[in-house]
Amino acid sequence: MHNRKFVPGVIFCKKGHLINLQKTIIIQDLIEGIIINSSILETAPFKWINLMYRLTERNKLKPYFMKINQKYGDLPIAVELDLDLLKWADNTDPQLLIDIFIMAGLEALLYVCDKYQLPKERIVSERQKYPDIQFYIDVNRLKCCNPLYLITSIKCRICQRIHDA
Repeated sequence: MHNRKFVPGVIFCKKGHLINLQKTIIIQDLIEGIIINSSILETAPFKWINLMYRLTERNKLKPYFMKINQKYGDLPIAVELDLDLLKWADNTDPQLLIDIFIMAGLEALLYVCDKYQLPKERIVSERQKYPDIQFYIDVNRLKCCNPLYLITSIKCRICQRIHDA
């Protein structure tokens, strides 16, 4: 048995691969720290959260909830992320890939807090640090090489267009 409070996993439900997937391992410690600091597990009917990221053809950030595992104490949940979007992020900037996984994980935690009536203030404040999934989808559609230029209306050095936020 382990003493982790957040254990993520990735399942490819569609053929493909991500070159920088191993770099996303840092999300475990980051999100686990948020869970511990938020004290959500103190009153929760589970001891830890097992989040599976299903890489599919769509984004569905409202998690699928499974039964709490009485033997191990975990709450298994799953979200779906669009593999094509993740491939684009992987090729554009590995930090962007990591940010999408963090954003999806925090979004899933908010649903967990709502379902089990747990305090979510700390998770809300962390979640606000990342854009919504629609931001990443819009950036992907523009095929701009540097998505950070979309935050302000300036001329992109990569594609020489002016993007509006």
